[in-house]
Amino acid sequence: MNTAEFSSLPLKPALLENIETLGYTHLTPIQAETLPHILEGRDVIAQAKTGSGKTAAFGIGLLSRLDVSSFRVQALVICPTRELADQVCKEIRKLARFTQNIKVQSLCGGVPFGPQLAALEHGAHIVVGTPGRLQEHLRKRSLRLSNLKVLVLDEADRMLDMGFEDVMSEVISYAPTHRQTLLFSATYSDPIREISQKFQYKPVSVSIDSSHHDSVIEQRFYQIQKSQRINALGYLLAYHRPESTVVFCNTKRECQDIESALGASGFSVQALHGDLDQKHRDQVLVRFANNSCSILVATDVAARGLDIKELQAVINYDLPWDPEIYVHRIGRTGRAGKKGLAFSLCTEQELKRVVAIEEYQAFSVKWDEIAPFQMTHEQRFEPPMVTLWIDGGRKDKVRPGDILGALTGERGIAGSEVGKIDIFDTHAYVAIKKYSADMALDCLKRGEIKGRSFMVRKSQW
Repeated sequence: MNTAEFSSLPLKPALLENIETLGYTHLTPIQAETLPHILEGRDVIAQAKTGSGKTAAFGIGLLSRLDVSSFRVQALVICPTRELADQVCKEIRKLARFTQNIKVQSLCGGVPFGPQLAALEHGAHIVVGTPGRLQEHLRKRSLRLSNLKVLVLDEADRMLDMGFEDVMSEVISYAPTHRQTLLFSATYSDPIREISQKFQYKPVSVSIDSSHHDSVIEQRFYQIQKSQRINALGYLLAYHRPESTVVFCNTKRECQDIESALGASGFSVQALHGDLDQKHRDQVLVRFANNSCSILVATDVAARGLDIKELQAVINYDLPWDPEIYVHRIGRTGRAGKKGLAFSLCTEQELKRVVAIEEYQAFSVKWDEIAPFQMTHEQRFEPPMVTLWIDGGRKDKVRPGDILGALTGERGIAGSEVGKIDIFDTHAYVAIKKYSADMALDCLKRGEIKGRSFMVRKSQW
């Protein structure tokens, strides 16, 4: 069943009205293919990449089944990373604004356990969490799933890639047998089919065309010598000057080497790999997402759950062995109606991988040439924003509006100079346009946030 508009779906009037106020009118392909089945209560296995609208699809589905008067956990969404879980929470809360009584609780690792226990004691309708922390709460009996109606496995392929299969299985073992199970994955691998067979009942299978055409993503391949690789990368970044780029490589060591080489040549760059602790990972992602850093060098595992809305370019420093991973990588650009760039460096030894990508996408790739380029120490490629770190967060009752108010008050800066604001438990980050950063820093140091003085500094890590 393919529906063009939300208004044609059998949704509660209040939910439908809220969807319209959010500006959602036409269904995305994944929503059109899955929502009618989800609303019928069917199990669904759907192949869909990040940015396809899948969160709204399962979010609307689970909200339509809630009994708001019962403060028991009726829906559980399992996500591979805290970043993705946070995004899912935000999206569901937006969709849930049609009634003020719906409580959405995040249960993720990397944050203190105690406050989560206290929050669960007050009851929750929907829980969104990562496998390890959910397992911990279930074992301690602080989370109970006896009233669960809907279970969602979001980016299930990433959870398998990250080694969460056993933990995920244990979490699901606490759920009632009679439930609706929705499984979303960017790939349809054999392990995903096995998970579906194990946990779903006669699921409806939905697959949205996963190839990316040049009308949305401009794909270009460059054959190079192995020794040219870092200079070729520098050329692509210097020539195209994208404001936000993810460079994918296959090892943590390469991540660090590329970060060092680009940083020494004046590029604004950070590495994201498995050796980073949660605090450092949060900092790296905040700076990249708010345009205070232009280039993120990452491995596939480290980039799980990364969702940057306006990513201008993806560069494959190394081609992956699996063409599905290639498609998933480049699908992070070219969103929200904007054209994306996807560049891939390829040695002669990697040509077989290009053939596999062509077969998977069912069209020939386009080859281009790289002009001679030498990395120097003189270039400066500065991002448009600077991040300020504030020593106060959720526990101090600091909200985005409080920070904005402190910045734009008397003798402050214009609201248009303020970018993304991220609030964590004990601290916050705010992006400021570069030329206003010093004034904003002075403004926060002199002034107060919620009537209190907080330590503030520029974040450069």
